[in-house]
Amino acid sequence: MSIPTEPIGSIPRPRYVLDGLQDFAAGRIDQSGLDRLLDQALSETITRLEATGSPVVVDGDQAKPSALTYPLKGVGLAPDGVVIPFADGHIRQLPRLTSGPFRYGVHAVSYLAKAMKIASRPVKQSVVAPSALSLLYPVDGISGYSREAFLKNLADEVETDIRRCLEAGAASVQMDCSLTRLTLKLDPSKGVLRDFVALDNEVLGRFSAADRARIGVHTCPGADQGSAHSLDVDYTELLPDLFRMKAGNFYLQMASEPDPGRVLKVARDCSTEDQRIFVGVTDPLDPRVETAEEVCDRVLEAATYLPLQRLGTCDDTGFAPWADDTSTSRDLAFAKIEARVRGTRMAAEKLGL
Repeated sequence: MSIPTEPIGSIPRPRYVLDGLQDFAAGRIDQSGLDRLLDQALSETITRLEATGSPVVVDGDQAKPSALTYPLKGVGLAPDGVVIPFADGHIRQLPRLTSGPFRYGVHAVSYLAKAMKIASRPVKQSVVAPSALSLLYPVDGISGYSREAFLKNLADEVETDIRRCLEAGAASVQMDCSLTRLTLKLDPSKGVLRDFVALDNEVLGRFSAADRARIGVHTCPGADQGSAHSLDVDYTELLPDLFRMKAGNFYLQMASEPDPGRVLKVARDCSTEDQRIFVGVTDPLDPRVETAEEVCDRVLEAATYLPLQRLGTCDDTGFAPWADDTSTSRDLAFAKIEARVRGTRMAAEKLGL
């Protein structure tokens, strides 16, 4: 396929994994029992992804509690951290850091290593952005552990997270920057957004140009329990700052945008020649499966704005960034992915590629 196409990350977990997580929390099964269920889910997920024709696969976040919190096992935390409000009224709440120094309890390479043993195709690994984890630090501080010290530790940990994945052979590493759009809702002055970009760039700037060509950032208005957190924020207010990130690939939610042409024009004008733009062509929050023809039309529209050599496609977002989200079925997720793959191929043929 001459137009690259990739999944974003999370796939809804099988029912037996959700039940297993509850059994583990209640002490009815031990860690080895839970690990067997997670390994089974990983194998099934990669097999089904490859069956869609996807040229690149992911681990589907099958063993992650969430795309944001996977590194936090064993970290000193309290439950009453920053609240993420969604449009339908439900919330997600991040934990609050209670002590330092901050160190990851789990690195993403552990998920990558298991996926690479199973997959017959290149594997992309998603990691959490430092900007998202910066929200763990409490507003009133931590005695004996300054915010500056925390941010330095955090940047070091995220660098390690990315570098280990690259060294292990990941086809690419994708930083989850899904909270960047939300910052504009919380702070229209863009001060928080620019702090986010600066922190993410602190990490990205530690990599060579060759490495950054394999590193991407993903942004979206959120997806959880069938709802978004910032779809009402003007996308064009985000993109000029987002494209200042020192990454080679940008994965942009687009299928759910009411006026994608307006956004694509800004993406074209703000991006640089060494940045590939993966345009979202399926919407995980839409319960209807897009047809391959619809996907094809979305790709062809994007191709009127973006150079073909810099165009790729993706899903708008992950299908279940939090493990307990059952609003989208596994069958629906794989059907949408297959439509994306088929529609992207169809568009490439129409474009003579």
